[in-house]
Amino acid sequence: MEMSAQQDNSNLNNVSGSGSCLYDLLSSDTPSWSSQRDRWKSSGPRGRLESLMRQSGNRFCADCGSPDPKWVSTSFGVFICIKCSGIHRSLGVHISKVLSVKLDEWTDEQVDSLVNLGGNTVVNKKYEACIPSNHKKPKQSSSSEDRSDFIRRKYELLQFLDCDEQLSCPFPLSHGINSSSSQTNSSSNNTGQDKKQCEKQGNKNRIGQAFRNSWNRKDSDYKAAKKSNSLAGMVEFVGLIKVNVVKGTNLAVRDVMTSDPYVIIALGHQSVKTRVIKNNLNPVWNESLMLSIPEHAPPLKVLVYDKDTFTTDDFMGEAEIDIQPLLTAAKAYEKSTINESMQLGKSVASKDNSLVKDGIITLEDGMVKQEISLRLQNVERGVLEIELECVPLTQ
Repeated sequence: MEMSAQQDNSNLNNVSGSGSCLYDLLSSDTPSWSSQRDRWKSSGPRGRLESLMRQSGNRFCADCGSPDPKWVSTSFGVFICIKCSGIHRSLGVHISKVLSVKLDEWTDEQVDSLVNLGGNTVVNKKYEACIPSNHKKPKQSSSSEDRSDFIRRKYELLQFLDCDEQLSCPFPLSHGINSSSSQTNSSSNNTGQDKKQCEKQGNKNRIGQAFRNSWNRKDSDYKAAKKSNSLAGMVEFVGLIKVNVVKGTNLAVRDVMTSDPYVIIALGHQSVKTRVIKNNLNPVWNESLMLSIPEHAPPLKVLVYDKDTFTTDDFMGEAEIDIQPLLTAAKAYEKSTINESMQLGKSVASKDNSLVKDGIITLEDGMVKQEISLRLQNVERGVLEIELECVPLTQ
């Protein structure tokens, strides 16, 4: 009996050993999840970004459904088309920061953030969870006004937010229950029913602060804001302008001996800003920012501020750039067959503008560019170096 038991144990050990060998063999041929993740990471930010673009939910604009979107709101983690990207920019970078998949340089950290936010499908499940019947999501052929109205309600006013976030939905029932009975029923029903139905008007104390501020304003205030916002959304864009904020020289002191400067670039209703550089009066940003060019382009506004933690940021100067000469040169180049590098024009420095020297407009590698040196205004000192580049909408 004892020998039989030993033989049985021996057989079990052999089976276990053969199983272990088989596992080792399979493991050697099949990459582990960690190695797949490492290989995905090693493809670099550009490769990872293109992989994300190929995911089914990201193949169409998150806001209007246009195919093959080439822009991303890094604030929300959605892929959007060029028309919707212009409206996102008009919200301001504090709400939605937009980057180009092709034209901007991406870091691993930015792609990681995009992955963590989940992509179009996940984001829309949250921010479009409570769209009422009287609001329709825009389509590829929708007007700029319709796009603007929807995008502002979705991202700025948070009116369609996930019921799990707001715990109640402020929209009237589509099947005719009045608001008073809805409020009475909501107080007697449990929270789970409120979340599930997303139709009853819950107690206002449960509504999120951002939502409360936007929805409970007076009708006259909302209509006035809507009119102002729709004017921004109705603007048709004719191209893109890439603004490379290169560096500042001899900037003003705002923090005893130094400053923490950053730059805001504004064009019409759009604004973008650079990162803050600590303790530096001669900061080097080399940071590219993108803005949409409206059909009737206003001057490009440049503002410099000193970042303060506990008080309002300090003003460090401003300037304006007339971009019409650059746009004129870019339009002329579109109709020509010239390929070699050459000068296309210039902005002349004078006492009536902020230019330190003439801003030469050149054609380089098929791109229309302009180098600008600005003397900051309404401040004791400071010069800012900026490079501009016109980008056709087709890119």
